[in-house]
Amino acid sequence: MTNTRYIFITGGVTSSLGKGIISSSLAKLLLGRGFKVTIQKFDPYINVDPGTLNPYEHGECFVTDDGAETDLDLGHYERFTDVRTSQANNVTTGRIYQTVINKERHGDYLGKTVQVIPHITDEIKRRIKLLGKDDYDFVITEIGGTVGDIESFPYIEAIRQMRWDTDGKIIVIHLTLVPYLATSKELKTKPTQHSVKLLLENGVQPDILVLRTEKSLTSDVREKVAKFCNVSINSVIESIDAKTIYEVPLLMQKEKLDEVVLKKFNIPVEGGIDLKQWETIVSKIKNSDCSVKIALVGKYVELPDAYKSINESLIHAGAGIDCKPNITFLHSEKISDQNSYEILKEYDGIIVAPGFGHRGIEGKISAIKYARENNIPFLGICLGMQCAVIEFARNVMNLKDANSTEIHQNTANPVIDLMEEQKNIIDLGGSMRLGAYRCKIDKHSKLFEEYKKSDISERHRHRYEFNDKYLKAFEEKGMIATGINPESNLVEIIEIKNHKWFTGVQFHPEYKSTVLNPHPVFISFLKACNLINYKDKKER
Repeated sequence: MTNTRYIFITGGVTSSLGKGIISSSLAKLLLGRGFKVTIQKFDPYINVDPGTLNPYEHGECFVTDDGAETDLDLGHYERFTDVRTSQANNVTTGRIYQTVINKERHGDYLGKTVQVIPHITDEIKRRIKLLGKDDYDFVITEIGGTVGDIESFPYIEAIRQMRWDTDGKIIVIHLTLVPYLATSKELKTKPTQHSVKLLLENGVQPDILVLRTEKSLTSDVREKVAKFCNVSINSVIESIDAKTIYEVPLLMQKEKLDEVVLKKFNIPVEGGIDLKQWETIVSKIKNSDCSVKIALVGKYVELPDAYKSINESLIHAGAGIDCKPNITFLHSEKISDQNSYEILKEYDGIIVAPGFGHRGIEGKISAIKYARENNIPFLGICLGMQCAVIEFARNVMNLKDANSTEIHQNTANPVIDLMEEQKNIIDLGGSMRLGAYRCKIDKHSKLFEEYKKSDISERHRHRYEFNDKYLKAFEEKGMIATGINPESNLVEIIEIKNHKWFTGVQFHPEYKSTVLNPHPVFISFLKACNLINYKDKKER
């Protein structure tokens, strides 16, 4: 092994405690101390990747520059650290088993019986160490699910084996819940004790415990947990509920999580961390006086995690211009031409979200029509951009049957269509434009004002494209292509000339926005929304 140290983040008691946020926060602190850090996520489900998962199942699918469809936690990793992730940063049980089975079919195991131990655990260990070859000081590995899940056992066993194989280069941080019972007015440590017991039964002793709580831990609670779980009292870390996830690194610094980690590795704790810029941004996120009301129109609004990156990108941009976005999720199936005014009249800006399939499409088109006709700032992302094209074709160009061939395969006016080279591809994962692609921006466009450069690169995740056979007709009516892929000539950005701010992007700007580097698309959009004040509304 190299000199890379490995930090494993496991969870107990319940899922969704925030392992990804703790991983990201620790990475932020270690980066602040000058170390080279990356984070990876191991998911126990048998899907090869989240690309074909319904958002209701697993929330948003995050996409990296190299086209990997990954868990949404990788979005948190990038947003907190500004360190780009890749295919190697997210591994599922499905990918592990696929690799092992392919090796078996190829004869790599020389006829031996293929088993969970050692073959599956060896492949897990190989994947964990891959990032260590890039000379990182620390590789933080988040293990999805909770200890005790049957799916998680091979990962816990791999951690046990790695600790046995190495000397002082691995620590385990275990995140658990300390619930507060209002009836007895007590914090209860028993769930944490049982969770650690399960981990011990699998041969892994945690080095640090991070306790998720809604009430501050007393010294007695810390001492009790330390005593019953075989850790030092300094290794019992409080993770109290915060107003914003971006406050967590500051809370972890106060708890000295980074210092405890370094001491576990016998690394001297030297100097401090300058988080003043981060503190300023967190203060703006929490306390900004300026507020704009944003309607986010989509079909998965019951699950905000389906639009996690868009939500966070608006928060980043808001902090960047000191204007807090007040975001309301609106179900597109409940919007029509008849009720769009009543539903949308109170909003300063409208975003139509990405997605796949026909459900809710007509509601999205109605919301776009309202934004276009009432001069309301509008941002369409991926399918949202395609819906803007369809709406314009129907209601401005008078192509009443205009549609996407994804929605209506035999439409007479396929203004959105599948690329020729993809029409014969059957596998869902293979028929998309995934990852980073170049885009040339018109210098006279709204977005150029924020990008301040004409050659950009943005991430994609889609199958269907603007049908450029119609481009000239669109531009004659006022919808212009202000962003083009220079290799394929595919339309990447559309704008309406005689509108305050009406933009659709085929790419996903939300995938590249971070706390310290808000994305130009969202900054430009919020600036336009901020110009529409309540006085303007009364005049409408």
